[in-house]
Amino acid sequence: MTQKRLYNIITDSHLSAKQKSHYLALEAEASLPYLDINTKAQQALDAGILCDMFEGHAPFKPRYVLPDYAKFLAQGSEYLELNAATNFDEALNLLTILYNHVPSVTSIPVYLGHLDSALMPYIADLNEQQIYQKIKLFWIMLDRTLPDAFMHVNIGPADNIICRTILRVDAELKQIAPNLTFMYDPQITPDTLLRQATNNICACSKPHIANYPIHAQAYDNTGFGIVSCYNALPLAGGANTLVRMNLKEVAKKAQGKNDFILSVLPAYCAIMFDLIETRSAFLHEESHFFEGFLTTEGLIDESRFAPMFGIFGMAEAVNILIEKDNGKAIYGHDEYANQLAYAISEQLANIVESTEVKYGYHGKALLHAQGGISLDKDVTPGVRIPYGTEPDPVAYVQSTATHHQYYTAGISDILTIDETVKENPLAMYNLAKGALQAGYREFTANVASNDLVRVTGYMVKLSDIAKFDTQGSRTNTTFLGAEAAKNTGILDRKPRVAALEVSPTYAN
Repeated sequence: MTQKRLYNIITDSHLSAKQKSHYLALEAEASLPYLDINTKAQQALDAGILCDMFEGHAPFKPRYVLPDYAKFLAQGSEYLELNAATNFDEALNLLTILYNHVPSVTSIPVYLGHLDSALMPYIADLNEQQIYQKIKLFWIMLDRTLPDAFMHVNIGPADNIICRTILRVDAELKQIAPNLTFMYDPQITPDTLLRQATNNICACSKPHIANYPIHAQAYDNTGFGIVSCYNALPLAGGANTLVRMNLKEVAKKAQGKNDFILSVLPAYCAIMFDLIETRSAFLHEESHFFEGFLTTEGLIDESRFAPMFGIFGMAEAVNILIEKDNGKAIYGHDEYANQLAYAISEQLANIVESTEVKYGYHGKALLHAQGGISLDKDVTPGVRIPYGTEPDPVAYVQSTATHHQYYTAGISDILTIDETVKENPLAMYNLAKGALQAGYREFTANVASNDLVRVTGYMVKLSDIAKFDTQGSRTNTTFLGAEAAKNTGILDRKPRVAALEVSPTYAN
């Protein structure tokens, strides 16, 4: 069977040679025996209660790596035989080289740096048009050479020419890669810059807008980064592994809400921690990853890696538990259901905070509302309200904002906004600002008429999905988007009007 799978890969007419090499490597990883885990963990994996996110049977690289790119530009690299950057062109060239040596679960870097702060020291006397042209060529290069929508750039919260130029270029090119997060801090970020970011969302469904003060207070002075979809992790560190729990399946094991919160959930959390510890230990103790140049040259620090404790299926879990207690409330629409969900998030946060792990951030894992994968069926990502049942955007924010305080390693609700918002982009600005003021860690929105849309947090083009079955795609993540469209109902998201805007098209 293995040889047949390999043969199918190498003869697939829709895959490029590079894509074939990647899939062959994944098959090789999957052919290894799984790490020695306990019986309960294996049973939970087999039952779909736990998921190891296909990181490999014996992980030899962290899931997510966040090098300190500013340090790299300032010092160069002995291993790569590179001197420190002295101007803007050299800085872009050094980054281009290093990106090809930064691993992740996708084999492509998921973090490209906090680019505006990293590049600002090198602009010298370049004018606005020169910077624009260089950034635009750099952006095109990233999409064409590293065609993976999990690849992520951070900008903001300070106002500067690099930040504004990246927003300008991203809106013009409308590429799936790189993904983009704009950091917003009400004490630092001018409203005009936030307006440019929310106008970009109207144009191309990017960027994410992160609540910088909330994220920053969760990490030390070395800082943090937003990577891949919307994963917040320590800078110069990352995530050694991500294991996730299907709360829907856990809820099925409970007699009711009290049994779930007090007994069943803690029991499965303990099983999940055992799996996390086993996978982390192999990476840190057996793979020799942390002996490489990224570590020896100080671009990453082994102590700044942590496991991500992921959950999904909150909506289904809450509805199941209420039904078992003979109730009628529905998650996202009824206060009783929402309060139960908040209690579950709080319990999860307490368990993660009180559980020591050997290879964690200050000895702890990081709680994460996981955004789903393309194979998920009949279960909702993270703590989101199920697709097709979303209330209006303001009610959605009010229903879910309380969750955001608990998920240090990232949480995202994707609001799908009707295309009429393009006639009133101020509505997007007000919605984003209101969500962040309500406690959202990250504001994310799709605009219904855009070709570029978010799946879980990564981007795809609907036009690419439409032709994928017959033509394939040069981008690695189109396959996942096409699979998600079939399995997870992402195209069933209900576009909602953000305010009282009316398009002239509909007014006639």
